[in-house]
Amino acid sequence: MQIVKGWLTGVNLCPSPNYNTRPADTAISLLVVHNISLPPGQFGTGCIAQFFQNQLDHSAHPYFHHLRDTQVSAHCLIDRSGEITQFVSFNDRAWHAGRSIFDGVEECNDYSIGVELEGTDELAYTESQYLSLSKLTRLLMIEFPSIRSSRITGHSDVAPGRKTDPGPAFDWDKLHASLK
Repeated sequence: MQIVKGWLTGVNLCPSPNYNTRPADTAISLLVVHNISLPPGQFGTGCIAQFFQNQLDHSAHPYFHHLRDTQVSAHCLIDRSGEITQFVSFNDRAWHAGRSIFDGVEECNDYSIGVELEGTDELAYTESQYLSLSKLTRLLMIEFPSIRSSRITGHSDVAPGRKTDPGPAFDWDKLHASLK
């Protein structure tokens, strides 16, 4: 796996329309870890990719009704088996963090990369997910040297009170130890 012109090689590519250009002269300096499952707590449904591509059938599950008219994306998703799917070029701004702030700088989407883990706040993530996240994170830290260990955070940290992911089930110590 490597990064070529903002895209990973050797992973699933599933381009999302939900992105735009980063502000000029903005260094990519933050990695935001999220979680998602659609429907909540269900895995391997294919609904996350549909959601990120604005193709989700909102009548397929009652939970999906409130997602109507919602346009979001992340740069990458790591499913329960550790497989990576990329939705947005790292060079572009994915719509993952919403209203957010990190280290006093607002609008984290402008300068961050968003990685979704298929999961929930309370359910342990898989070993395969940690391995893929570690490999991806090390690659991103090389490609974007402003992303340092201290600039890897959770959605809950950049949008406190609004978001809770990746939740208490995420093992930050495990991730940081794998980056040494």
